Amino acid sequence: MLTPVHIIGILLTVGLLLVVSVLSGRKVKDAKSFTTGGRSGSWMVCGAILGTLVGGQSTIGTAQLAFSFGISSWWFTIGAALGALVLALVYARPLRESDSSTLLEIVSRQYGRRAETVGSVLFLIGIFISIMSQVLSSSAMVTSLFHIPLTWAAVVSAVLIMLFVLFGGIRSAGAGGIIKLVLLYVTSLAAGAMVWHLGKGMGGIMDSIETIYADPVVAGLNDITDAESIHHRYGNMVARGALKDIGGCLSLMLGVVTTQTYAQGIWSAASTPKARRGAIYCACLIPIIGAACTLVGMYMRGHYVTAAELAALQTAGQHLPEGIGVIEGSLQAFPAFVLNHLPAWIGGICLGAMLVNILGCGSGLTLGAATILVRDVVDNLRQLRVSRQFGRRLPRAVAVTGSSALVQTRLAIVAILALAVVVALSVRGTFINDLGFLSLGLRAVALLFPLSFALFLPGRFRANRVVPAMVAGTAVMLLAKFFGLPADPIYYGLGVSALVMLSGLRTSKGSHRLRW
Repeated sequence: MLTPVHIIGILLTVGLLLVVSVLSGRKVKDAKSFTTGGRSGSWMVCGAILGTLVGGQSTIGTAQLAFSFGISSWWFTIGAALGALVLALVYARPLRESDSSTLLEIVSRQYGRRAETVGSVLFLIGIFISIMSQVLSSSAMVTSLFHIPLTWAAVVSAVLIMLFVLFGGIRSAGAGGIIKLVLLYVTSLAAGAMVWHLGKGMGGIMDSIETIYADPVVAGLNDITDAESIHHRYGNMVARGALKDIGGCLSLMLGVVTTQTYAQGIWSAASTPKARRGAIYCACLIPIIGAACTLVGMYMRGHYVTAAELAALQTAGQHLPEGIGVIEGSLQAFPAFVLNHLPAWIGGICLGAMLVNILGCGSGLTLGAATILVRDVVDNLRQLRVSRQFGRRLPRAVAVTGSSALVQTRLAIVAILALAVVVALSVRGTFINDLGFLSLGLRAVALLFPLSFALFLPGRFRANRVVPAMVAGTAVMLLAKFFGLPADPIYYGLGVSALVMLSGLRTSKGSHRLRW
């Protein structure tokens, strides 16, 4: 039950991060400092990446999946950690040496403006899905805590995300991320320790899950047949199938590498070693949060039934067993645990940190999407129009810069969030982590090979193969998802994208860089 102590903790935590965002925003003088910073230390880089990488999908979504599938839910944060590690060890130096401010600008310089524009549109689809999932996560949490209609909760969530990023850019995400890092670890470790104590270790948690599924009604609703199937589902890292679970991990890993927001964290560093250390810190810290959220989800499965399960029990003429609670759905697993099982003062801080976590992730993703929209779509269309007027292609230097670009970026943030609210409300029943896997997978399929080849094998691939590779890979992945083909859809998308790109392999090295 939400108490005044919980509310005070939530308001104080959210207020602290909002103050940091506004104060950080005072340092923003132009579009470059708004999007890439430029003088951040390792922990600031870690905060910037962590602040957007560990969101509602990594916390609420992980607990939700653990409620139904146990330890296999850990793959989400493991994949995110591997992505941060690859970003640090493989991509940090070439990204910083590229003299670019967006990933698609790198692709454009090697393969042309058409590849940049098409890639921008495809890339924005993936990022938008993730922004939408953050709005959905925070809306569900706000609704659970304050019992307001979901529509108003979505509007409130979008406004808070906007405030987080609108006046601070990457500086806001980094400074806020450091504070959030401390709050997340204190509260996550507290929740994990409480679960371990209350559940009496992993053995006790598994015993409680077996007790819940001893009822044939609950077992039947979840396709549980015997004790062996319980252990296979909740104690198995590939409970949903090796190809599916590892494919989800692959989507996270490659999606981190190809996401504008995390690259901006790398570019914001004062030096390449600091950028690498910041990303490595993230890789070490993220799985700990995932492990705590996984334990919370499993504990809740052993001590709670959902509203749908309760209705089925009542229909069968049965009563709720003594000591078993009820939650609306698996999505409420983490908030319900905090409200019901942590001391109120810790719970208030934890709820505030979770809310800030979701809002911070949404703000970072929105900033990345707005940057791409302004630089890689709006600027390209504007320059195309001017080029036609003067009868020649103009250099990128004539693109919108300074305060004009800053205004456009901020207007884009408002538009993206408004659309995210509308779409999120129309898909409110979707699983959060499913949206996360799809979002990051789409980004990887669209950009991984063009970006990697532009950085590491310049001049070796024909430019006329890049757009077909992006479009074909994305289309095949979406079709595989829609038709429910075996394994994770990312395998199909990456395979097709690689085949199309390889068909354009040059026998001899071509020009390193296109001239404008």
